[in-house]
Amino acid sequence: MIWKPRLSVLGSSTPPAFLFVLLILSFTFLHSGCATNPSPQTAQLPTDAPCDPQDDEDQDPGLPVTAPLKSPKIVIKKAKKKLFLYSEEKLLRTYPVKLGFNPVGEKVRQGDKCTPEGCYYICMKNPRSKYYLSLGLSYPSIQDAERGLEQKLISKSDHDRIVERISKKAIPPWDTPLGGEIFIHGGGENWDWTYGCVMLHNKDIEELFKVVALGTQVVIQQ
Repeated sequence: MIWKPRLSVLGSSTPPAFLFVLLILSFTFLHSGCATNPSPQTAQLPTDAPCDPQDDEDQDPGLPVTAPLKSPKIVIKKAKKKLFLYSEEKLLRTYPVKLGFNPVGEKVRQGDKCTPEGCYYICMKNPRSKYYLSLGLSYPSIQDAERGLEQKLISKSDHDRIVERISKKAIPPWDTPLGGEIFIHGGGENWDWTYGCVMLHNKDIEELFKVVALGTQVVIQQ
């Protein structure tokens, strides 16, 4: 007796229009709740998105290196441990390098085991180097000589000898307190062990040795 009136509410006496409206409202409510959840496709990041910005110079263009190069130039960036070979300001190749025992500091004097920084040129080529092949750098430069004289590391006579030789695009004196005999050479290893030279793998110095002429500009930066 108690349940009969309640059952009649949902029984056959219920108007069909009311059931239809109730069904539509329930369906709309359920779908509106699902729409707030992001789909797996929109939540995922693109798989080819770069993690970090790329430096174009870090990528070796791998362009052909054949002699003679037009307006060749070598740039060495010590912090990146890389040598960049240019022809007419166009980057051809990038080579990994190793430096002196003190790779960060700038060379000041003989025995400091630092690689110099500044503008130099190839002043000699040695095909019978102890380290496979080598290209001599014109260190000390006139700027190095000026600094050395100002810091009283060298005499006026040493200064003048350096200036004279550099002015003639010749090999500068390597017997002053500023040091010398800084080369780009082979024998590359996995660590910095030279006394200021720039070291490449043998296959890389071989490629460089073939195309780099005497007088080629070399810029060494931190």
